[in-house]
Amino acid sequence: MTRPAIGIDLGGSHATIAIVKGDQVLASHRISLDSAQALRPALDLFSAAIRKLLEEVQMKASECEGVALGFCGLADARIGRVVSTNKKYEDAPSIDFNAWCKEEFGLRFGIENDARMALLGERHVGAGRGCDNLVMITLGTGIGGAAMIEGKLLRGRHAQAGCLGGHLPAKVGGRPCTCGAIGCLEAEASGWALPLMAREWRGFAASKLAKHENINFQILFELADAGDQVAGEIREYCLKVWAAGAVGLIHAYDPEKIVIGGGVMRSANAILPYIQAYVNEHAWTPWGKVEVVAAQLGNDAGLFGAIPLLIGNV
Repeated sequence: MTRPAIGIDLGGSHATIAIVKGDQVLASHRISLDSAQALRPALDLFSAAIRKLLEEVQMKASECEGVALGFCGLADARIGRVVSTNKKYEDAPSIDFNAWCKEEFGLRFGIENDARMALLGERHVGAGRGCDNLVMITLGTGIGGAAMIEGKLLRGRHAQAGCLGGHLPAKVGGRPCTCGAIGCLEAEASGWALPLMAREWRGFAASKLAKHENINFQILFELADAGDQVAGEIREYCLKVWAAGAVGLIHAYDPEKIVIGGGVMRSANAILPYIQAYVNEHAWTPWGKVEVVAAQLGNDAGLFGAIPLLIGNV
């Protein structure tokens, strides 16, 4: 039986650390962080949390497969380092995580982009189980993506293949994106872009959206369901962007299944049928139809990805 793994899911505002085994989270701990600050000091917090979790489950570090970190940027699993941060934890590329892990716990270390980790987790015990040709899309503050072809993560020479799905072009001459490009999927239909888009939308001042200081997708979908015209128009636009992005990923990576996760999927009942219908109509897949499904593991997907990353040839 596979030994437990220690997973760290690092986002822009927090890190979740957990001991996972099979399809169970044995223990977990959440730490608030600020991605504008350096990451190196947080390693001490990670070490302390891991020791506390090991004590909680009455386990020694030597009983675990290792420590795996899902990073919110580009990471190269082959060398165990962060490659690029896109203005998050900017000291991360200089950190020797392997040395930290060995010194603190005597364990081997694994690292991957957080979207790739989520894909691994969903394939291991979630919605992608048993599928070797898979694309993961995460819809939230940003838009993440990852691809697996014949059971292997798509990484590329520079560790960025397959995981920049949110930065595929969606609109020529569109909104500037954080990555430096223009009109990316993320710049047109992500959580950070939504307030900007809404305030520029024709008729916004008369919409109930204008009464909300912090516009998010939950508010957007609720107002659209209630009949707010502007909210309905913006929701329709976002659905089209996501659906067109899904078709682009299908044409690029030839998956049999697309797993969609992220906070926006609280409205999965509206999102999944729309994207599935769009994919059925517009994706060129003469072999059959790509299945579009909701992720099953929620925020734990990246934690479960620690297991296949550490033990598998992925």
